[in-house]
Amino acid sequence: MIPSLRQWFNQEFSEAKYARFLGLLEARCGEGTPFRHSETPCFLPGSLVEKMSRYGREMVEQLLANPQYEADSRAAIPEAYRVPNEDPRPMFVQADFGLDENLQPQLVEIQGFPTLYGYQPLLAESYREAYGIPDSLSAFPNGLTAAEYRAQMRQAVVAGHDPRHVVLLEIDPAHQKTRHDFLLTEQEWGVRAVDIGEVEKQGRQLFYRRDGERVRIERIYNRAIVDELVRKQVAMQFDFRDELDVEWAGHPNWFFRLSKFSLPYLDHVAVPRTRFLDRAGDIGRPEDYVLKPLYSFAGSGVIVGPTAEQLAAVPEAERSQYILQRRVDFQPVIETPYGATKLEVRIMYVWLDELRAVNTIIRMGRGSQMGVDHNKGFRWVGASASFIDPAG
Repeated sequence: MIPSLRQWFNQEFSEAKYARFLGLLEARCGEGTPFRHSETPCFLPGSLVEKMSRYGREMVEQLLANPQYEADSRAAIPEAYRVPNEDPRPMFVQADFGLDENLQPQLVEIQGFPTLYGYQPLLAESYREAYGIPDSLSAFPNGLTAAEYRAQMRQAVVAGHDPRHVVLLEIDPAHQKTRHDFLLTEQEWGVRAVDIGEVEKQGRQLFYRRDGERVRIERIYNRAIVDELVRKQVAMQFDFRDELDVEWAGHPNWFFRLSKFSLPYLDHVAVPRTRFLDRAGDIGRPEDYVLKPLYSFAGSGVIVGPTAEQLAAVPEAERSQYILQRRVDFQPVIETPYGATKLEVRIMYVWLDELRAVNTIIRMGRGSQMGVDHNKGFRWVGASASFIDPAG
């Protein structure tokens, strides 16, 4: 994206530097990375990141001002997972963008659920140290400093509580691919990852075991995904519908409300036309669309360019649980030794006094999708970080 920096990086790259980069991550996290990391970070103009950040804010504002979306998205929350005392706005928002043929941002999806807020700073720090990335390039968007980022996240996650009484709630956290993020969340903010199946309930209160002691939970940084709870048939000692004396750092209802479900309600220059499958009518060229289940784990069930037969195969009773999104051919814009590579930029927001972009996640790929399963055997693809030129 910034030709001079891309040329410099590619010329200076070595496998020894990449090994050092992975070694820095392993030294800090105690084990090798459980998913593929790209050999390169991405260098992005500040103007592009600012545009993506603004677009994401505009989309959320548009949704929250739409009474029909408000009613429909509340009704879309499954009865078994309607958590009381919902916050009026999502604390965490993440908007994923690719670049179209005009190198303009186009939304892939948007979600009201947190991920990797602890890990991304380390990822950028490791790239910077291993490759000598110039200090003039920022790893945070829109002029945010590392100290401001840590303070924003502490306020969002801990919110003035003793961190012993705040937990990161997950399903079998020790075996999740994102477990390094949990470790760094505890190192940075003192908040420990807790298995949702081990949380105990007494009256209106929840408890967990910490170093042999039974500790009350006052606030939950929620990372448990309902789809995975259902697939794994996780046994829980409390019900999401219970009235509990607990705060949520990221209320669980926003997982359903601000998700693929919200895309058909958006009217924005950066949002490809999206419809619910049961309301799509006759699709003349289904190959021009992407079929997505509303609530799937790690992108499972997505079909890029479905056939008419694949659309017809979705049972009538399930068609409201799928969307058809106009397909955008995202441009490969990162020059690598293995050919030009696509990128997906996730703008990460925190909503305290305002909805503010605080970080980015980069995925690189040359497959049909950005996930690891669609880029097996490739080099210079995978998870990455951005370095932003504020003058660009």
